[in-house]
Amino acid sequence: MTIDATSKSKAFAIWLTGLPASGKSTIAAALKPPLEEIGPVEVLESDAVRRILTPHPTYSDAERDLFYRALAFMGARLVAYGVIVVFDATKRAYRDFARSLIPTFIEVWVECPLELAMQRDYKGTYQRGQRGESSTVPGLQDPYEAPVNPEVRIDTTRLSAKDAVGKVLEAVEEKRHPQYS
Repeated sequence: MTIDATSKSKAFAIWLTGLPASGKSTIAAALKPPLEEIGPVEVLESDAVRRILTPHPTYSDAERDLFYRALAFMGARLVAYGVIVVFDATKRAYRDFARSLIPTFIEVWVECPLELAMQRDYKGTYQRGQRGESSTVPGLQDPYEAPVNPEVRIDTTRLSAKDAVGKVLEAVEEKRHPQYS
């Protein structure tokens, strides 16, 4: 799918949500080049932003609240200044908060069974959770909050990253040009 880069439009946000190691980062990286045909793009990947905001994370409820609210606020400010934002994060309450701040918001559920996510986990998130080194891993100790009504659902057991990007870009076109949907 090709994005019509010639039409003038406002910036927007895409929030990729799913279990850790579900494929969010892979899809975010694959989305960036075609989105750059529309305008400037910033990927707010939660692990990278967390290293700046909370360099020694405790993952306490208060810290997580601060982190996700700051993430949503940063994304909203970037969108207000014409930057397309791709979020790569989980918490539902903050997805909803970001949606309330950003007029054109697309929620993408990157679906992946827990067992497969655990196999893909190159960062060791699930292993730390199983060893008791982390007590807030979504899908293990902390329930993952699936979207209620996402604009896009990506089943990573059936779709490649390239096909997933195509589905997201279709949703982008519908949001940018609602008269054609």
